[in-house]
Amino acid sequence: MAYAELSRSGKRSRILLGESPLDGGKSLASRVFCCWKVHVKLLLCFLILLELLSVGLSSVEPDYEGEALVEFLKDLNDTNKRITDWNTYFVNPCFSWSHVTCRNGKVIALSLSSNGFSGTLSQSITKLKFLISLELQNNHLSGVLPDYLGSMEHLEYLNLGNNRFSGSIPKTWGQLFSLKHLIISENKLSGSIPDSIANITRLKELDLSSNDLSGQIPSRLFSVPIFNFTGTHLECGSSLSRPCFSGSSLSNRDSDRKPSLGVLVSAAGCGAFLLLSIGAVFVYRYRQVHGIKNDLFVDVSGEDECKIFFGQLRRFSWRELQLATDNFNESNVIGQGGFGKVYRGVLSDNSKIAVKRLTDYHNPGGEAAFQREVELISVAVHRNLLHLIGFCTTSSERILVYPFMQNLSVAYRLRDLKPGEKGLDWSTRKCVAFGAAHGLEYLHEHCNPKIIHRDVKAANILLNDEFEAVICDFGLARLVDTKLTHVTTQVRGTMGHIAPEYLSTGRSSEKTDVFGYGITLLELVTGQRAVDFSRLEEEEDVFLLDHIKKLLREKRLHDIVDSHLKVYDPKEVEIIVQVALLCTQSSPEDRPKMAEVVRMLQGVGLAERWAEWEKLEVIRNQEFSVMSCHLSWAEDSTHDQEAIQLSEAR
Repeated sequence: MAYAELSRSGKRSRILLGESPLDGGKSLASRVFCCWKVHVKLLLCFLILLELLSVGLSSVEPDYEGEALVEFLKDLNDTNKRITDWNTYFVNPCFSWSHVTCRNGKVIALSLSSNGFSGTLSQSITKLKFLISLELQNNHLSGVLPDYLGSMEHLEYLNLGNNRFSGSIPKTWGQLFSLKHLIISENKLSGSIPDSIANITRLKELDLSSNDLSGQIPSRLFSVPIFNFTGTHLECGSSLSRPCFSGSSLSNRDSDRKPSLGVLVSAAGCGAFLLLSIGAVFVYRYRQVHGIKNDLFVDVSGEDECKIFFGQLRRFSWRELQLATDNFNESNVIGQGGFGKVYRGVLSDNSKIAVKRLTDYHNPGGEAAFQREVELISVAVHRNLLHLIGFCTTSSERILVYPFMQNLSVAYRLRDLKPGEKGLDWSTRKCVAFGAAHGLEYLHEHCNPKIIHRDVKAANILLNDEFEAVICDFGLARLVDTKLTHVTTQVRGTMGHIAPEYLSTGRSSEKTDVFGYGITLLELVTGQRAVDFSRLEEEEDVFLLDHIKKLLREKRLHDIVDSHLKVYDPKEVEIIVQVALLCTQSSPEDRPKMAEVVRMLQGVGLAERWAEWEKLEVIRNQEFSVMSCHLSWAEDSTHDQEAIQLSEAR
């Protein structure tokens, strides 16, 4: 609401700032009061924006928590498949994982009760260094209570009730000095209560009921506000003058808390009022010194109604990006696409960025591309997708800011290396194939609405510091409603990567991306371009897809693999080539979905699909042999005649 109000015309802005259009209609006191309210709103928006930025910036740290949670869930044995969105490819559990609560980009709570888990507790839980609450009650977990939980120094709430844990209570749990609530009732625990449990001085609730525990109860535990030892063999009861549960302590506890709660609320109210007052004075003084113009969040004229939802993005100033790119010096250009150039930049904190400057946003597609990429960040968060970190807008500029990838693109590493630079070995190429497949699968299957990239190629796959695939350039992506099977748009893409049906009809779908991915796989194996006219000198096909098929027909398999690859696994090469050819079939209905592609890369279901392809290829080869006697190279450079005619016109 604040952002929309601040981007209105000048008159509306003056009204919001407390200036009445009727100067004599209000008293000075009411105008001051209105101005104070606006200042308070601005301060609250500023504080909320800082919180969002802190969460966004913290997400760039290594995702060890996500990996720990996936391992933890594996040992819990989720046979009912109740949790399906815990995936290490989803960047960070704080973005979209269910049952997870985060603060400042760190996991602080897991709510996993009543999910039918039947496994055990994994030691990977100890990797969640900031975990405060762990709820696993009402499951079927078994095994002994793990002693390593005693190392979780921030844990305040632990509920393992109504499970099937056995054995004794670990002595190391006495090191949980922050613990306030411990509930392990209705299990099969035996033995006595360790004396070390009495060392937990902050304990407010202790429920050990319905277990086979026996022996003495440390006297310190009877002073815990809420305790329950019923249904055990522990030494308590009326005959021993030691109650087995805190019968009256609940009411006493509530009455004791009321005064302290009232004091706390009063103190918090006074503190908030004081903070807001100081903030209002600061904003008022800042407005007097710098003027009202500098308060606008988007430095465009009032009539430019470009509504942007900030989310977790950072807004850069034009001056900041000018300094970062040396005034957009041409020597810093690292790429150029259909909507503008990409510059290398360095911020004041020495962090490296890639700045995409849209030069034609007022033309058809230009501004839509900007709006689209800004919106996509709210739904496309994945370790194999390039993360948009910010943007900049002025009356004449639209700029997107990404993290800089030092290793540049796959295409660069395959074909454009400078002397002394290292190329891609086979294991890295295979990793790129898997990573890109996972990224596209996420766009197609896990985004709602789904996202079609429309220009999948080696040049649009960047390499992070670990040489993992990161798909970039969503300037051509399109949001598609899940009820639609295709979308008709202006044909955009790169020759050689465009699917035949997209080129001839303008209709794109997920299968359009599958085709482009198949061509990219061939680029990874061969190191060659999708279209290369230099192959004419050797009387070979111009299109890489046709070139590979010809080599297969002539059984020249050794000529398929990149000559720069000295070490590779022939079986793995065979799998990737087979998947590539299945992805590039002329009919989109025959191509697999990206989810199937991921499985086939692992060898699952590939043999059956490949056998069907070979049967069809025999028929196609017979037809090709007849046609090749009568057609020139331009006519036989692809099997889809309609598509190649359109390609020539394009």
